[in-house]
Amino acid sequence: MMAAASPSSTVVFDGQHLGIGEVLALSRQQAQARLSEAPAFRARIQRGADFLDRLLREDGVIYGVTTGYGDSCTVSIPADLVPELPHHLYTYHGCGLGQFLSPEETRAVLAVRLASLCQGVSGVSWALLTQLEQLLQHDILPLIPSEGSVGASGDLTPLSYVAAVLCGEREVWFRGQRCAASQALREVGLTPLRLRPKEGLAIMNGTAVMTALACLAWQRAHAVAALATRLTACNVVASAGNAHHFDERLFAVKPHAGQQQVAQRIRQDLASPRPARNEQRLQDRYSLRCAPHVIGVLADALPFFQQLIENELNSANDNPIIDGDSEQVLHGGHFYGGHIAFAMDSLKNAVANVADLMDRQLSLLVDTRYNHGLPSNLSGAQGPRAAINHGLKALQISVSAWTAEALKLTLPASVFSRSTECHNQDKVSMGTIAARDALRVLTLTEQVLAAMLIAARQGLSLRQRMDARLQLTPALQGFHADLCERLALVDEDRALDADLLRLMQAQHQGQWAHLYEESAS
Repeated sequence: MMAAASPSSTVVFDGQHLGIGEVLALSRQQAQARLSEAPAFRARIQRGADFLDRLLREDGVIYGVTTGYGDSCTVSIPADLVPELPHHLYTYHGCGLGQFLSPEETRAVLAVRLASLCQGVSGVSWALLTQLEQLLQHDILPLIPSEGSVGASGDLTPLSYVAAVLCGEREVWFRGQRCAASQALREVGLTPLRLRPKEGLAIMNGTAVMTALACLAWQRAHAVAALATRLTACNVVASAGNAHHFDERLFAVKPHAGQQQVAQRIRQDLASPRPARNEQRLQDRYSLRCAPHVIGVLADALPFFQQLIENELNSANDNPIIDGDSEQVLHGGHFYGGHIAFAMDSLKNAVANVADLMDRQLSLLVDTRYNHGLPSNLSGAQGPRAAINHGLKALQISVSAWTAEALKLTLPASVFSRSTECHNQDKVSMGTIAARDALRVLTLTEQVLAAMLIAARQGLSLRQRMDARLQLTPALQGFHADLCERLALVDEDRALDADLLRLMQAQHQGQWAHLYEESAS
């Protein structure tokens, strides 16, 4: 995984390769956005805008510039009305609903759209790029409704809120409050744009929203894989499992690289002078024995997903393409978000399977028929009070609910393509819905992992209470000590929601995202 940039770093937009890590740094305000000052880059942008101007002067017919949009492409726009057309585009697309994107998600959207326009084949002006750069620099965040995009022609409706804000319309989140875009621009000394021909289409006709959400989802999925691996090792120890299930020679004969890496990490966590295993039990249940095979699917898929996401991130994905170098207008469908839809549909499937794995591990840990001597429901209560204490009984039910919801959402969004816009958009990607689904599955899975952190704290402590000779590896010992600092032992029943919220926040802050970075490097 790419390391996040330091707060003092700068991400330069010059049409060159941009990585997921840089989008993440901008989304978290760990880096500042800046347009390149290279004369060749600025000249490339200017050539596209100048070519478009010349075509207009020569009465060229350009989709979305001298014609209507979508099915209305046969409608010719009178020359005196051409300047108004971009503003009509974002105006009539102001019909989004649903929750607004978060500040982090919105910054990512702005960064991704700027990256695409900086490819230099969208026919936009330098002033438009500068206005987008300034939104990022001053943290003026358009309030973007999350619902209303079918992913072709790109993210039209959500991106209309970006276009409107550039022009001083609609609302933004600025300096900790919701306000009019015109007010925020005025306070930082910016003037609302008057969009040039093609600029409304260039902003809106692309995959910026789905790609931005995919960048955030990819990072969170990476963290899920790492934390689930560590928790599996904890659960093997807590349940007195068989450490030999992760033997290097065993995994050498099934050479999936991610699966092998997960097994290696569990093996390292269990490499104690006295492994926690039951000599009489040759085979643990699948949720322990086959954990590398489940988490390994996600680990093996993440590099592929990264490739798909970063290819989209570094693409020109509006229509038409304005090639100022060869002076051509190329009409196509680069706004189609099929690759992001596939990546997100696949990612949510792999992540939900990890949630299911963790749910099954917890079910074994709380059940005295399968946890090999641990108290019922992992309760720490002893003596007569054990009868009235129920430990993690309700937590296991919640984990089951979160897992079920995550699994329900794995139905691929991309197969629900709808014919829209008078059948002009008759096959659409559903990429934004897939990305939103993936983020929801990730949230549910992170809730499962928060519960499993509580279970790991309980399970390891209770196993140590039973076996004073138990030796943990330094990695697991440090991990357990950290959990003990965060969480009191559940001996007397207590509400666990506050603990869960703190553990969720710690995950979102990336406190366990790099568990194995040193050993993997």
